[in-house]
Amino acid sequence: MRGIRGIQGGRLVACTAVVLCAMGLLGGTATAAYADDPKNPSADARRAGGAAAAADADARRLDEARKKIDALYRKAEQATDAYNAAEEQVELQQKEIVRLARTIDSTQRKLTALKRQAGSLASAQYRGGGLPSEAKLMLDADPEGFLDNATLARKGQLAAKRVISQLAHLKGDLEKYSDSATDRWEQLEAHRKKKESARRDIKKKIDEAKQLESRLAAKEKDRLKKLEEEQAFKQQQKWLDSGVLDDISNKASAAGKKAISFATAQVGKDYVWGAEGPDTFDCSGLTLRAWQAGGHTIPRTSQEQWRQLPRVGLRDMRPGDLIIYFSDASHVGMYLGDGAMVHAPRPGRQVTVTGAGSMPILGVVRPDGDDGAHHTDDK
Repeated sequence: MRGIRGIQGGRLVACTAVVLCAMGLLGGTATAAYADDPKNPSADARRAGGAAAAADADARRLDEARKKIDALYRKAEQATDAYNAAEEQVELQQKEIVRLARTIDSTQRKLTALKRQAGSLASAQYRGGGLPSEAKLMLDADPEGFLDNATLARKGQLAAKRVISQLAHLKGDLEKYSDSATDRWEQLEAHRKKKESARRDIKKKIDEAKQLESRLAAKEKDRLKKLEEEQAFKQQQKWLDSGVLDDISNKASAAGKKAISFATAQVGKDYVWGAEGPDTFDCSGLTLRAWQAGGHTIPRTSQEQWRQLPRVGLRDMRPGDLIIYFSDASHVGMYLGDGAMVHAPRPGRQVTVTGAGSMPILGVVRPDGDDGAHHTDDK
């Protein structure tokens, strides 16, 4: 990464030189003209000064556009996390409703069978003339017959009580399951509404960002991408200058190596919100599938990955760990080592390898258990 850092540094110097030249700050006729007569600049000097001012204004305008586009995509990413969470809940509720429906059907069949049994008991009593079993016992003159009838009567009474008790129990269960199913349907509908609201929000933000980008000329779009790279490089350089890599020398676990192998194999594939592969990914969709390849199931969203997975201190980070970004935990990437990470950045971009410190880090989580991990706020 330090080799990469040197290359990036050369690029930054080159880009800076181009900007300075465009602004008339690196030698040339403008400086000479002003030296000849500062009080009466020549036409060339005025033109050069005007060009520099125009270039400066153009650079500011493009940087403002970059900030607006970045902000819109950040909001779209936040909404994507909400969409993914709602989608996950919809799937869970649907499965639970199917389970409850099967339970209700099974309970209903048991209830029907018991009702038939209760009906048979009632019919038997009717066929016996409706005379209570106690009266029949009193009228039986045969002592042995009396005892036989007493035993049968007791068994009959116990059977009837058991049927009545089971009927009451099953009716109660059926009501409980029905109420639970109703609650699940209501929750399902609420999550569907959240999902649809998030989908509209995502589309709106992405459309706004695309409209802003579409107003830029082809050359400006290239410059915009370079500005994004320069901004990411500055963030990365600041992170590296903190000396954080001096203490990070951990090696990936066996599962982590598999996760890294999967994630890096996706480089170049498009970011699509809500996507989990195999051809497109969003940020947490990529880490989800990568760690599934590593043999571990992790939460779907970056926010739940941050909330549920074991946390490690930044200096204890090892390749394969997930780096959670921004204060709302709305972005995630996988650490590769040497200060680099792989992630799915945003719409209009592809899965790529970049500096691990190129965005504000919230913290680090370790999907393959808590071996050496501990909860910490160390950033």
